[in-house]
Amino acid sequence: MHNAQGFISLLEITAVITTILQYLSGALICLKYVKKKSTGDSSGFPFICGFLSCGYWIHYGFLSSEHSVVLVNIVGICLFFIYTLIYYVITVNKKSHVKQFLFIVMALFGIILYDNSLMDTQQSQKFMGIVCCIVTVCFFAAPLINLLHVIRIKNSESLPFPMIIMSFLVSIQWLVYGIIISDTFIQLPNFLGCILSMLQLCLFVCYPPKSFNGQGYKLVEQSVVF
Repeated sequence: MHNAQGFISLLEITAVITTILQYLSGALICLKYVKKKSTGDSSGFPFICGFLSCGYWIHYGFLSSEHSVVLVNIVGICLFFIYTLIYYVITVNKKSHVKQFLFIVMALFGIILYDNSLMDTQQSQKFMGIVCCIVTVCFFAAPLINLLHVIRIKNSESLPFPMIIMSFLVSIQWLVYGIIISDTFIQLPNFLGCILSMLQLCLFVCYPPKSFNGQGYKLVEQSVVF
């Protein structure tokens, strides 16, 4: 029993650390924007969706008394807000980006206010869990909005590789953690996250970024330079 509890604690700590590293991978993408002084064909929606996802999970963490969920998502919501600001400063599509962000903020507070109005605690937690599942899957799938564009030009440069690879690693850990603590709302989105992340990683193999083409192309290099 003691060993099992120790394993759960270790898994919880490592999941928190790798999730924060996943969130920090967005800094590599923003660094690329700053160096190029352009966001290119990339979308800022993954950052906005990440902001929304973290906001909902913070609320769910308080309802379910999962302190690790609260902690990791407080860090996440701060980082995604910073990334969203950086994207706004650099992108030429400022109006569209602002509209997306304002819509997300209204959705965030609207859902939380509605959830707080529910009298039954279990019903409130279940409703928030469902919302978190849906938004988290959208977060994992957000880079897929460029799917047709990637296939058409046969170049995956517009996809955020660091965020995708980290999403894959993190979703595996949280999936195992969700199974151990028997939390369906943690299990389901992370299982789907594994599938969606693998699908996106396949695009890098099928359509490697042109700037990294050739015999010397390595995915590891992509994670550093991107």
